[in-house]
Amino acid sequence: MRTFHGAAYRAQHFLWEVQDGVATLTLNRPERKNPLTFDSYGEIRDLFRELRHAKDVKVVVLRGAGDNFCSGGDVHEIIGPLVRMQEAGDMGGLLEFTRMTGDAVIEMRHCPQPIIAAVDGVCAGAGAILAMAADLRLGTARSKTAFLFVRVGLAGADMGACNILPRIIGSGRAAELLYTGRSMSGEEGERWGFYNRLVAPEQLHADAQALARELAAGPTFAHGMTKKCLEQEWSMGIADAIEAEAQAQAICMQTRDYGRAYRAFVEKRKPEFKGD
Repeated sequence: MRTFHGAAYRAQHFLWEVQDGVATLTLNRPERKNPLTFDSYGEIRDLFRELRHAKDVKVVVLRGAGDNFCSGGDVHEIIGPLVRMQEAGDMGGLLEFTRMTGDAVIEMRHCPQPIIAAVDGVCAGAGAILAMAADLRLGTARSKTAFLFVRVGLAGADMGACNILPRIIGSGRAAELLYTGRSMSGEEGERWGFYNRLVAPEQLHADAQALARELAAGPTFAHGMTKKCLEQEWSMGIADAIEAEAQAQAICMQTRDYGRAYRAFVEKRKPEFKGD
């Protein structure tokens, strides 16, 4: 089986660091609130696809440099060229772009590692989508999350928003955000369940790393199975979901981590999971 070494990966369009099983992806254009470009979209998609094969990455923290998470697609480097495609009647080029951005979300959802979004300040447009696509989200009181697509004449149906967002915050609340494009405050986001919790801005990175280390110390194979079940059971009835989980647990019971946990319980000590 091919192995991808996350620690050896050299990112071109963002910062990437791996330490003790925790990878940190930092969108690094703070002077412009960390907007995305065609190239950074593509690299995010490709990196998360490769993470399916990474044995040295157990959890990913996604963050923005400076005081903001991500302002969405770069107005000059993405929206301008897309408008020129529209003016030229290049439907093929437009569809290629929208499929590529959607593929970034698909790869985030399909990689086995839990993804933690650490969101401060502006989290807008495609930035809000990246946060939405993560498994867990930490925010701050000054977080401002906005699905801005309607503000530029587009549908709120972008990169899976109409599928994923209602499952996080409920259909009515998701509809309000997607129809109006208004900002959701940090307090509102926590109350609605978008954020797992709010922390002080100066503690955000440390708290996200602490949570990531906690997950990385757990049974990583089983975490991947949990993520898979959370994803695939969206479209299942209860009987199919229970059967899927029965199969998942039977597979996890064959791992060495399962035996380690039992022996640790018997010996009254904390288990040391190794992901096998």
